Amino acid sequence: MKIQDFRVQILQIRPSILQNTITSIGSTPIPISINQTCTRMATPSTGGTKFSDKPPAPLPTDQQAALDKSPSQTIDGNQVAAKPTQAWKSFLSGGFGGICAVLVGQPFDLTKTRLQTAQPGQYSGTMDVVRRTFAKDGVSGFYRGMSSPLAGVTPMFAVSFWGYAMGKKLVYSFSPTRTSKELSYSEYAIAGGFSALPTTLIAAPIERIKVLLQVDGQSAGQQKYSGAIDCVRQVYKEGGIKSIFRGSLATVVRDAPGSAAYFVAYEAAKKSLTPAGSDPTKLNLSAICAAGGFAGIAMWSIAIPPDVIKSRLQSAPEGTYSGFLDCAKKTVKADGPKALFKGLGPAMWRAVPANAATFLGVELALSALNKVA
Repeated sequence: MKIQDFRVQILQIRPSILQNTITSIGSTPIPISINQTCTRMATPSTGGTKFSDKPPAPLPTDQQAALDKSPSQTIDGNQVAAKPTQAWKSFLSGGFGGICAVLVGQPFDLTKTRLQTAQPGQYSGTMDVVRRTFAKDGVSGFYRGMSSPLAGVTPMFAVSFWGYAMGKKLVYSFSPTRTSKELSYSEYAIAGGFSALPTTLIAAPIERIKVLLQVDGQSAGQQKYSGAIDCVRQVYKEGGIKSIFRGSLATVVRDAPGSAAYFVAYEAAKKSLTPAGSDPTKLNLSAICAAGGFAGIAMWSIAIPPDVIKSRLQSAPEGTYSGFLDCAKKTVKADGPKALFKGLGPAMWRAVPANAATFLGVELALSALNKVA
């Protein structure tokens, strides 16, 4: 047979978009590893396919830039997972989102807490709390106790979103052979529940002081605390550091399942609101607010009972309850099971605007951080 000129065709295929097989000229499909670079050399004598351990050629600059900026991007018709959000960005954007949440949600939160901790018959309902609060203190009365959460909300929400980012990294670490970077909803739930653990270290003492300030003067009419610093000083003097952290278990019981529902609902809402073939990180502001509001409703749908117990534990005088279960038993015995759902109305009213503001703040801050770093 007459020898013809050799023709060499080199084909390098990026591992992340490699298909299951490569078919060489005149041969059957040959399966290859996604971690190999395939060099096809077609010659009259051998044909066939040769494999190499050489690193793949880089993507074109424009495609690599698109990949780096988006957590999920379609390149050359293939879905590619990009780098996860850096933890420090989650920390800072979460803190900004928390500030937005407090500014919008404080009046609803105060109304909820006063309903939950009131003596039987003290208020006839949500609107009675609103009317009497306004009559006594005006608009500023709805922001009583805000200094404590506002001072601590940046680290609290920052740690929450940082914890969520760390939770997702843990999920990835337990499944190193996974073929997709997209988490399932159960995995989002695990990451969300995990975020409650570090957050409690900050949230429990902040909420303890906030609750005491919100209910201060409601029963006897005489205010005990002049402000957040005075409240911390008196609480520490009465019961030490243990008193400052009272309600920590109740906070975890509320926030672990609540945060799981919170982040799952947000991810699900974002996915459903994203047009086919579009990037979820490019949602418009109204869609982000809608997803955030849905997340808040999902959380408070299951978080109200432990929140009632937490509020009563944190507002009661020393020695009233021995712990979480004792408070739950005495609450149900005194007021019936319906007492565990006190404050549900204000919580739901707060859920949409406050959490819409939270995620709007988070997404805007994250977008700004991505542009500068």
